[in-house]
Amino acid sequence: MPKHGKKYLEAAKKVDRARVYSPEEAIGLVKETTFTKFDATIEVHMRLGVDPRHADQMVRGVVLMPNGLGKTVRILVFAEGDDARIAEDAGADYVGGQDLAQKIQDGWLDFDLVLATPPMMRVVGRLGRVLGPRGLMPSPRAGTIAQGEDLARLINEARLGRVEFRVDKTANLHVPIGKASFDAPTLLENMTAFMDAVKKARPAASKGSYIRKVVISSCMGPGIKVDPGLAQALEAI
Repeated sequence: MPKHGKKYLEAAKKVDRARVYSPEEAIGLVKETTFTKFDATIEVHMRLGVDPRHADQMVRGVVLMPNGLGKTVRILVFAEGDDARIAEDAGADYVGGQDLAQKIQDGWLDFDLVLATPPMMRVVGRLGRVLGPRGLMPSPRAGTIAQGEDLARLINEARLGRVEFRVDKTANLHVPIGKASFDAPTLLENMTAFMDAVKKARPAASKGSYIRKVVISSCMGPGIKVDPGLAQALEAI
């Protein structure tokens, strides 16, 4: 097993591994145990009571973080004609068609979000093996295929803090909720929005306990267990 550094070990001493914290306590503690020189990302990790091998138990959705994520999102849009102009006017970083597809096939991946118009899926479809494993493939279920004003709205939402989430093969979710520089109420508000989105995304086929484990951590910092019941009880003001 890899050895942790001195700073991590000092931070970990502040966390009681046998205890589950309230969301408010956990957020205060994750800020206290962040030790990186850069502005670390704060993430929520969640174990769900679903079996992702079954299509009717897949959990995925989108949440718009009310306070953003504190990071610059590089947006790529596959569009042409009027939709390309709309994407450019809305502030997309890269707009194009076959030219962008070829760059991606050649190994270029300097972007964080991919959107596409329906007509351009004929081009994007060939990139499934590259974009799919990275969670970047546009799809109707993820709400990343649009045109016209809906395309402009998606670009604006991405700038404000739009986050897609999808359960992985081990029934876990991993989602950023902000930066260590955010104050505690700001992080709590973003966490609340995420919890609400996950609850709404519960599949009908899910039986028994749905949200089984919640952990919050900073980049490179120790994990802090959150009481699942209190986390689910969070409600937006």
